Amino acid sequence: MASGPGGQHRNKASTAVRLRHPPTGLAAAATERRSQLQNRLAALARLRARLAQRAAPPPRPRRHTRPTAASQRRRVEGKRRQGEKKRARRDLD
Repeated sequence: MASGPGGQHRNKASTAVRLRHPPTGLAAAATERRSQLQNRLAALARLRARLAQRAAPPPRPRRHTRPTAASQRRRVEGKRRQGEKKRARRDLD
């Protein structure tokens, strides 16, 4: 790939690294650096991150809750104050 940052200088040295985790089949690649060692470290970090993400438990479903009485009162009070402001503006005309 010669497009993107680096353009025609991108392929001067073939330093791309592609790693595969055989048990899971997950793959990670790094081609952004000209140093193969740096690319290898970046690809390994990506592969480890993908494996950790895969091993993490799925997110727990959200339990629907009702607003507390106090929060409902605060909300209604705020709406009432806003309405009073608007009524005051309307009466000036």
